[in-house]
Amino acid sequence: MSHKIEFILNGKSVCINTNANRRLLDILREEFQLTGTKEGCSIGECGACTVLMNNKAVNSCLVLAGQVNGSEILTIEGVAKNGLHKLQENFLMAGAIQCGFCTPGVIMSSYALLLENSNPTEEEIKEAIAGNLCRCTGYKQIIKAIKDTIS
Repeated sequence: MSHKIEFILNGKSVCINTNANRRLLDILREEFQLTGTKEGCSIGECGACTVLMNNKAVNSCLVLAGQVNGSEILTIEGVAKNGLHKLQENFLMAGAIQCGFCTPGVIMSSYALLLENSNPTEEEIKEAIAGNLCRCTGYKQIIKAIKDTIS
């Protein structure tokens, strides 16, 4: 059964008719062609699908359409409104992007942290990105990129 779902997506009001039990991940990728949000594990363990929902990092593979109604969703595409965000630039400069698969999710988790805490400690940075798996960087470059953003 189709339901009317209204929410703010990357700063714009949107409305779709879809099943309430459809995953936010699928809606973003299939209905809005926002393919920066990646599907990794499909069970909320890898963080590749991380987006912000009401300024909090969430795994979009675990969020259902019915939960999104009335919410504000920010994807990696929404972070780079007028060119790259400073955080994204610092990921490039620090070599924190290698294969790139995890990058959007890690950036979204980092962005959520910086919205909540403009001067996090290294331990707070590590905690914020703990749900994002990266098989390439070893996290050293990622942590440097985040630290460079706050300095």
